[in-house]
Amino acid sequence: MQVDLTKVHEANLLVLKEIDRICRKYKIKYMMDAGTLLGAVRHQGFIPWDDDADVVFTRKNYEAFMKVIKRELPENMELLEPEDFQGGRVFYDFTARIIYKNSRRSLDSSETCFYEGKMNHLWVDLFTLDVLPKGKCASQATRLLHKIIYGMAMGHRQKLDFGKYSLFHRLAVGVLSFAGRPVPMRLIFRFQRMAALKDRKCRSGLYYYSNYQPDYLYVTLQRKWCDQVVDMVFGDTKLMAPQNWHEVLTQIYGDYMTLPPKEERVPSHSSTKVQVYDL
Repeated sequence: MQVDLTKVHEANLLVLKEIDRICRKYKIKYMMDAGTLLGAVRHQGFIPWDDDADVVFTRKNYEAFMKVIKRELPENMELLEPEDFQGGRVFYDFTARIIYKNSRRSLDSSETCFYEGKMNHLWVDLFTLDVLPKGKCASQATRLLHKIIYGMAMGHRQKLDFGKYSLFHRLAVGVLSFAGRPVPMRLIFRFQRMAALKDRKCRSGLYYYSNYQPDYLYVTLQRKWCDQVVDMVFGDTKLMAPQNWHEVLTQIYGDYMTLPPKEERVPSHSSTKVQVYDL
């Protein structure tokens, strides 16, 4: 059954507009990212079957945004940080989000209860670009360090689905999550931040997504693509995009203008149970 995403898109657009308002007020640069940027270029709005939204900041802009966001958000939105589950003792991922509180993704389950219902909303992901050191060995070491930290943090998840991994990755996740289980999450969060910031003074022309999932660590962006932004039409408004959006999309997707097969044009997070109210 095809899911009607009209209200989902309307809610996500409200959050995007709020992010844009706040950033323009404080002269902070953000960029539409991933499927949201692709939607802006290919569809002048949301990809019809996309059910979430993504923005990305360089580290300096991210930290400036986090200083002001809580006092600026309206009552129907809330900043959700990675440390906000069970007092920082459990792990979902390292990505901060702005949730639209007047929404519900699914019926309650053991997982939604484990995360205190906080992930059972529509949201916009807030990703961070940090400096990637020059040189193949140095950059690979940075990515490996993040994968190790992420794997250890997975020991604090509600459950692990080993069925989606290859044999090698199943073994790696099993070993790392077991090793990370006795390590308090507050320390793992600290390790992750230290890893993200360790090369901030490095004279490198590269960025990477430091708070994304490990399978996105392959993406390497040129700093010159992202340090300047342009306004781009998105639905009935204009949002910020990287100046070199073509290069960014090509790096992430390759031939980004070609539509995926029809069977792949489905939402990744929403179902017929999604509810949006009080728009």
